[in-house]
Amino acid sequence: LRELIRSIRMCKTAAEERQVISRECAAIRTAFAEDCKDQGQFRHRNVAKLLFIHMLGYSTSFGQMECLKLISSVKFPEKRVGYLGLTQLLDENTEILMLVTNSIKNDLLGHNQFVTGLALCGLGNIANPEMCQALAGEVEKLLTASNPYIRKKAGLCAMRMVRKNEDLEDKFNHRIGALLEDSDHAVALCGCSLLIAVVDTYPEYTRDSRKHIGALIRVLKGILSSSYSSASEYDVSGVTDPFLQVKILRVLRVLGQGSVDAADDMNDILAQVATNTEGTKNAGNAILYECVQTIMAIEAESGLRVLGINILGRFLLNKDPNIRYVALTTLQKVVRVDLKAVQRHRDMILDCLKADNDPSIRKRALDVAYALVNEDNVKNMTKELQNHLITAESDGFKDDLVMRICACIEQHAPNRRWQVDNLVRVMCLAGDMVPPDVRSMFCHLVASTPELHAYTVHKLYFSLTNNATQEALQHVGIWCVGEFGDLLCNGTATGPDDQPIQVTSADVLDLLQGIIKQPATKGTKTHEIIASCLMKLAARFPGELERIRKMMRKFETSLSAELQQRACEYSKLMESDWDACRADVLDRMPVCDKPLGGASDVGEVAAPSIRVANGGGQGDLLDLDVDALLNSDPVPAVAPTAVPAASNDLLDDVFGIGGPSPSASAPTPAAAPVDDLLGGLFGDSPAAPAPAAKQYPDIVAFTCDELRVTFAIAPGGAPGATQVQANFANLGSAPLTNFVFQAAVPKYLTLAMETASTAVLAPRTERAGFQVINVTNSTNGARPIMMKLRIQYTMNGQAVVQQGQVSNFPQGL
Repeated sequence: LRELIRSIRMCKTAAEERQVISRECAAIRTAFAEDCKDQGQFRHRNVAKLLFIHMLGYSTSFGQMECLKLISSVKFPEKRVGYLGLTQLLDENTEILMLVTNSIKNDLLGHNQFVTGLALCGLGNIANPEMCQALAGEVEKLLTASNPYIRKKAGLCAMRMVRKNEDLEDKFNHRIGALLEDSDHAVALCGCSLLIAVVDTYPEYTRDSRKHIGALIRVLKGILSSSYSSASEYDVSGVTDPFLQVKILRVLRVLGQGSVDAADDMNDILAQVATNTEGTKNAGNAILYECVQTIMAIEAESGLRVLGINILGRFLLNKDPNIRYVALTTLQKVVRVDLKAVQRHRDMILDCLKADNDPSIRKRALDVAYALVNEDNVKNMTKELQNHLITAESDGFKDDLVMRICACIEQHAPNRRWQVDNLVRVMCLAGDMVPPDVRSMFCHLVASTPELHAYTVHKLYFSLTNNATQEALQHVGIWCVGEFGDLLCNGTATGPDDQPIQVTSADVLDLLQGIIKQPATKGTKTHEIIASCLMKLAARFPGELERIRKMMRKFETSLSAELQQRACEYSKLMESDWDACRADVLDRMPVCDKPLGGASDVGEVAAPSIRVANGGGQGDLLDLDVDALLNSDPVPAVAPTAVPAASNDLLDDVFGIGGPSPSASAPTPAAAPVDDLLGGLFGDSPAAPAPAAKQYPDIVAFTCDELRVTFAIAPGGAPGATQVQANFANLGSAPLTNFVFQAAVPKYLTLAMETASTAVLAPRTERAGFQVINVTNSTNGARPIMMKLRIQYTMNGQAVVQQGQVSNFPQGL
């Protein structure tokens, strides 16, 4: 074997190595044939060579029978190599494995503890269900052997049998109690592992297994006792047998879940472990971590949960990054259990977010910080996250930070004025990283709130004058200028000296001209939005029509076919033939009828005053300076203001992006009628029909750990027609991206699916998105509606595909 290893190491190329291996395999085959004549005295050496060749990845199947021959030998060195080859060269699906069953049985019944240990080890590694059934009786007897070495091996082998053969589910249950209270810690450790295997594989035995809780508590108390007789024998860094303590705590966690009585029995011992275990060494930290996991998993007392969370807080101060990461991971899980207790450690969590050099710890701290945000602390937490946004590195972490800030603002905004202010701040600081659905949601928010039209357009105008390089700020700012440019130049906004802010139409066009001159490094999307904005301003600024026409002509020669076509059509619309109806064609967009998440309160708006730093009107808005941005005081909320209802939004045509991610919102007052965009050409458009009243309860179509899909059902306008709105809820802490929802129906049903509102479901959002499905039943309700669902998304960088079937639709649809 040494010569083989030496010759392989001397190979300089892979081809040379393959040649050496091929030559050696041929020699081993010949030796196996000769061994049959001379009683195989060198067989175990050749099998050892095959093991090394197998480790290198080469095929060694021709040596499997030789392993069986070695196992049947009476010599211990040959048996040892034979069992090693059995576990490495064979697996549980190998057909010849049954041939070794009798040899293993003989070794199990032997008197040599080392041979019996080899047999138990081999059986515990590769036993198939048939071997488990045949040898279960022998293993059960060995669980009561006088030698602790044999009892330990038998306990581990019994774990394999319980998992592999369902007929053996209760074969060893009556032996577990004796193993748990065994004086040998290795045997007790194996008993704990066997109990966990039984409960995990067959959960129905959890209730019966709770009778062992008392014995486990006694063992744990004995280990923690200062007078424990075997303390020095099992000492690890000053901690008595941390391995057994961790395993017992894990068993208590498994048995205590869902049982108040079991939790009451465990409270005292868990408190004792949490207070008496020293956390200066890794062994102690491992015990404390498992103790906290157990406390949070069972129905523990509130004081005990606070104690566990405080232990995690101490972990955050540890210099070891692994311990800090473990603490943050656990805190993320326990936020939903005791939010107030975790809030006490918010400063330390934010320190990990801002100051830690490890990117994995920063990302985990961001997850915990996001989970801590609620309506009470959203203003302070958002300000802290925005402060970090200035110094965060653009290594992928900044994208996650922007997304989490936007999700916090959307879900927990106290009023819409505050929501607009903070979204603009994010776009000023990291506009290139704001996702398209957030930009669309911002425009939807502004369009749905008439009280904020003048305020928002002034805020965005002065933001663009100071920072016109951020893409998201450009897109939403240009869109708002095009929609509400007349409010920007009407002189009703005032500065701090109560003097009107003078913004002229020429100033607005100069701003757009400056953006056009910037290098188009990110495609022509910005120019397409500017073209639509210029067309809108042609109706808002009639005196600047000639300049707007001149600016539009530059786009008519663009290399982008889309931009070129738009520019030519807009130039045609600016001809004198369209003077009479241009204003109607270019009227403001009707508000989108998609539900808008977040607060319904508008907030305090100094109507129509917008204060700026300089009274002349060319200065920055007071709270749009980068320093002042993150230190401005939030605006208090006022009574709710009625918001006009929505008509179909044409925002997607401007941005070419998906709609916003809707979430639960307050009821919207009745809408005033909205003129059709082309009403000036074809007359007034008819009023949209009122939505049908909901007649059926919502049904849960699909649910899993991170996603829930519910169907809101309403009858359609035609016989047999039904409209189903699929509402998507993200129950997890990670966003679901690239979200695709598909459905299939039987032949007697006709299915038409509209575009989903979003492709990204924000984390922990009840109404993260929706999609409308129109179903027509050709049998007019004689046969029920049924659907098969296929859901695809990406979570934490991994693609996930879910499938389900919906057959609980109401009858008669």
